[in-house]
Amino acid sequence: MSIENNNKPLWFTVFAWVMVMWNLLGVATFALHALSKPELGRLPPEHQALYASEPWWSVLAFGVAVVAGLAGACALMLGRRQAFGCYLVSLAGVLVQQFYSFGVADSLKVLGTGSLAMPLFVLVLTLAQLLVAKLAGKRGWVG
Repeated sequence: MSIENNNKPLWFTVFAWVMVMWNLLGVATFALHALSKPELGRLPPEHQALYASEPWWSVLAFGVAVVAGLAGACALMLGRRQAFGCYLVSLAGVLVQQFYSFGVADSLKVLGTGSLAMPLFVLVLTLAQLLVAKLAGKRGWVG
């Protein structure tokens, strides 16, 4: 199967490649988060408690979000229609993880409003990937 399709605009191809790189960074971040513990002794006690109390389902949601996001990005890059479904799963993972962080753990109280920047960026980028995958399906850029 050829990944070249002359009907795809250049911005779409660039977007797909950038999203593969972005999602690879997400997988690496997840691996560091799940497999290694930072030196908690260097963190303030409130931060230590927040990190130590994270439930398994929040960590799992993080993993689902980044692995499904990477699968979606690869599918988009390869012109596969499965990208949309992968991105839906990724969005669900993002929402569950952010529900824990900001709804259950109330990390804003501990980390401050500055901690919103990255989660909001992740949410916006996840939605953008989903919308581009939907557009690609409508325009016939994926099959």
